[in-house]
Amino acid sequence: MEQDLGHLLGIAVRPAGAAPQRVRQAEAFAGHGLEGDRHADPVSPRQLLLAGALAYADLDLPALALRENLLLEADTASFRSGDVLRIGATFTLRLMFQCEACGSLDRHQPGLSRAIGGRRGMLARVLAGGRIQAGDRVTGLGPLLPAWPEDWRERVRMVLDALPPGHVLEYRQLAHLAGVAAGYCRAFPRAIARLGPDYAGKAVPASAPSGLPRWRGDGLFADEVRAGFRDAAGT
Repeated sequence: MEQDLGHLLGIAVRPAGAAPQRVRQAEAFAGHGLEGDRHADPVSPRQLLLAGALAYADLDLPALALRENLLLEADTASFRSGDVLRIGATFTLRLMFQCEACGSLDRHQPGLSRAIGGRRGMLARVLAGGRIQAGDRVTGLGPLLPAWPEDWRERVRMVLDALPPGHVLEYRQLAHLAGVAAGYCRAFPRAIARLGPDYAGKAVPASAPSGLPRWRGDGLFADEVRAGFRDAAGT
């Protein structure tokens, strides 16, 4: 059953090496992200960040302090992984997991990373593209795709389970596919060891010698194709 989630209040694009820039409208591409945004990437689980206006109001934040792509009337803290949203006529998003509050937020307001708690925003992927603009209606379509774990360790396990036979995955790319910062690579050896012997050798440092091909993440989001949201030509 469809759920009315209010309106899209604002759009921002984050070019590489630049701060987010507020725009009136933007073009989104299925399986990729927003045109011109540095997080547009076919194998990323965090193509877009959705933030809620209520968090801004409650904490009296300046515009774009949460560095979101889309500002919604809805409270993103209530969003669930696996749910699908439609914005406007065709633009459709897959909700992935909540965005971790990092120390960079404190540049906008001291102590913000602690104060924001679980209200930083929800990360998402683009299922169906199109042009969006502020004022578009946001509609919840329900849980139409598998959920991703909030715990980064479980996401690491999920990615390693998807590794094709006869391949290895470099730590930095594992971080990218699991949706965590590159700094987490230092924790990977211990975290992977705790997963058990079946995971030994699946992920390696970039400098590690290996005769096996490196996996880049192709096919990680094949469930979007199987569910009919994208065609098989998409990654």
